[in-house]
Amino acid sequence: MGKSWVMTPSLLFFILFLQTLKHVHASDKCYGDFFTTSYGVNRDNLLSSLPSNVVNNGGFYNASFGSVSRNTRVHVVALCNRGYDVQACKTCLEHVIDDTKAKCPHQKETFSWVTEEANDVLCNLRYTNHSTFGKLELLPFTINPNPNDIVSSKNLTLLRQEWNAIVDRTLEAASTADTSSVLKYYSATRTEFTETKDVYAMMQCTPDLSPSDCNRCLRECVNEFQKQSWGKQGGGVGRPSCYFRWDLFEFYKAFGNVTRVLAPPSQASPTAMDCGRDEKDFEGRHIAIIVVPAIINLIIFVGLICSWKRKTSHTGIKESYNPYDGQPMLRFDFVMLQTATHDFSPEMKLGEGGFGSVYKGVLPNGEEIAVKRLTRGSGQGDMEFRNEVLLLTRLQHRNLVKLLGFCNEGEEEILVYEFVPNSSLDHFIFDEAKRCLLTWDVRYRIIEGVARGLLYLHEDSQLRIIHRDLKASNILLDAEMNPKVADFGMARLFNMDQTRGETSRVVGTYGYMAPEYATYGQYSVKSDVYSFGVMLLETISGKGNKNLKEEEEEEQEGLLDFVWKKWSEGKYAEIIDPLAAPSNNISVDQVMKLVHIGLLCVQEDVSKRPTINSILIWLESHAATTMPAPTPVTFLTAP
Repeated sequence: MGKSWVMTPSLLFFILFLQTLKHVHASDKCYGDFFTTSYGVNRDNLLSSLPSNVVNNGGFYNASFGSVSRNTRVHVVALCNRGYDVQACKTCLEHVIDDTKAKCPHQKETFSWVTEEANDVLCNLRYTNHSTFGKLELLPFTINPNPNDIVSSKNLTLLRQEWNAIVDRTLEAASTADTSSVLKYYSATRTEFTETKDVYAMMQCTPDLSPSDCNRCLRECVNEFQKQSWGKQGGGVGRPSCYFRWDLFEFYKAFGNVTRVLAPPSQASPTAMDCGRDEKDFEGRHIAIIVVPAIINLIIFVGLICSWKRKTSHTGIKESYNPYDGQPMLRFDFVMLQTATHDFSPEMKLGEGGFGSVYKGVLPNGEEIAVKRLTRGSGQGDMEFRNEVLLLTRLQHRNLVKLLGFCNEGEEEILVYEFVPNSSLDHFIFDEAKRCLLTWDVRYRIIEGVARGLLYLHEDSQLRIIHRDLKASNILLDAEMNPKVADFGMARLFNMDQTRGETSRVVGTYGYMAPEYATYGQYSVKSDVYSFGVMLLETISGKGNKNLKEEEEEEQEGLLDFVWKKWSEGKYAEIIDPLAAPSNNISVDQVMKLVHIGLLCVQEDVSKRPTINSILIWLESHAATTMPAPTPVTFLTAP
């Protein structure tokens, strides 16, 4: 082999040493301004549950928490490489979290692509003070070349040609979205070169990118390695949005099911073609006359087919009309929703209700959605589907969940909503581990936001709507913990001059139902006010409105009885959830005001309950306000 790139004893020893050691390619950067204590607390709250959230969401997770106006908002993105082992992924993220806290104790921004040494898995963590989801982030970058050099020789040109070929192949595969996986941008290749046995390459992008952005990000990684480290026997380049690595040995357990292929043949040099030139040129011209037009026609044909597909089914989403009132809205293909939710897999399920299940989905463009698949053949499900499609297409408010579109193919009836990342209010107030995230300010903002949403439904929208099933599980929390009222399947549309309705079919949730509705089927805006009052008292106390019974059937004290008793005794502090930790700027008067409003809402006499407009005025008032005295409450139990 002369002076070509050869496996010398020293080189072979080095490679075997690397295989034994499983060298950690750590790529991390700390940057940005120093953060405040509040920013650090929000960061740590997000990071505490991050490993579990990544695994529970298919290997990729993004979330944010904190106030934009106070500059304490933290945005987190994390993932593990495709094919990860669950425990290995969690362990990797736990290690990178600890490492990041140690290396970046004060900076607002950081990103890391790190190998967990024992389990040989790659994981990524990025947090910033601005939203990065769906945005290509190229800077800063890190580069970690293998310290060993390739021996310079006349065959280095051949090596580079083969290297470029496999890099292009890996890049093309990685930047082609595989919508069957949450980690949709990924590729690993194993190639036998002319001068060495196997060369391994792996590329991965964060799934929120577009295919073109993924391609650009990986291309920039490749270019950076060529510019700075060409001649090294491997290495990795990390950018916030993507990662590229190649080496002479396997890594990240990424190549177990990868077939080894031969390197593409290199282009022959001009001097090698020294015989039969005229004859071959003549034959080539004849072949070109036949082949080139055929290729052009084929390209035109394929282009037309692709164009037609783009117009009809490229995204699986098309403009349509509400089947009930003709309002324009989006119709989603069932197959596309199957793909987006991994065929409605249990891992993507967000929750389950009386009419069906809700799943998280990811569209081909990276947009996250919530998909409610109604129970097939259910008459109640049919009614809920009609209600939501009919009402939510006409309603637009920041405190109402947004309906993006629908799907009704065969027996399938599916509603597609905006994805609200922090789940529902009940997941926080009834979970002691999570209630600490609901500070007093956050709880107050949630209560006020729900009141705004109800005011829009009752008075400010073009319709007058009674929700009829307002409860903690139907209040979703966005990335900034702002509330969005959801689930309009039981809602009723009123005429603007209509004050109440009546039904023989009572639906809803006991504990939140107003007495007149549960007993006589009478509903009005005041029945929504009653439900709002229960939700308010649950939110500030951290207790659910349930009557628990012991084995002797002795009835325990319910939430409303408990609040009324403490209110009557003047023991207001005992009502407030100790985990809410009211700050110094929250006065006792404000605490009392919320309890007072809650008790006014749950009065048995409908006429004595306030309107949602009055409630909002009281909530927004910073001065002392005069409110009527509440009357004893009635606790309603399930029959």
